[in-house]
Amino acid sequence: MKFFVDTADTDAIRELAELGMVDGVTTNPSLIMKSGRDIREVTREICEIVSGPVSAETVALDAEGMIAEGRELAKIADNIAIKVPLTWDGLKACKVLSGEGRMVNVTLCFSANQALLAAKAGATFISPFIGRLDDINLDGMSLIADIRQIYDNYGFQTEILAASIRSVNHMAEAAKIGADVATAPPAVIKAMASHPLTDRGLEGFLKDWAKTGQKIL
Repeated sequence: MKFFVDTADTDAIRELAELGMVDGVTTNPSLIMKSGRDIREVTREICEIVSGPVSAETVALDAEGMIAEGRELAKIADNIAIKVPLTWDGLKACKVLSGEGRMVNVTLCFSANQALLAAKAGATFISPFIGRLDDINLDGMSLIADIRQIYDNYGFQTEILAASIRSVNHMAEAAKIGADVATAPPAVIKAMASHPLTDRGLEGFLKDWAKTGQKIL
């Protein structure tokens, strides 16, 4: 499973990229606002840090506006994936932009039917929002499983990009189900390395080592 990092914090992206933990980046208007930087400036810097897809989101609500904004965002770098919402106009924009050979990430997906439409429209990525479904007492992971089954049934090439990841458990479950990509905040990706038994074992080893009175360096 590929890891995308869901942030516009270039320092956090750079740290994870140096460890080989970043295959791409997803941004959205809220993350751009949080960065406090110009969208073109910060997106260009991110595209220089990572070679994989960097999602930059349109904000227009009509297809014509999304297409125009998508073409403008695509000028930032060759690895831009244009992000459009899963609305009827978003699907129209996806069809046009993907037809021009551009990567398109269709976002805010909450049903298998929506994911099927996005694949038919030529989406590069479909972004089902796991955490937001969990928030309303629906099973976000079951949506990932449904989309996986549908895409495999018909050989769709659209990649499942599990989004709205809230926990390390989400990451593991998405990987087991077969999501192609998971996008998560830096803190979640880093938390995947943590386990209380690892900490406890390390503490025991260090106590025993101290008793030997030895040094390695």
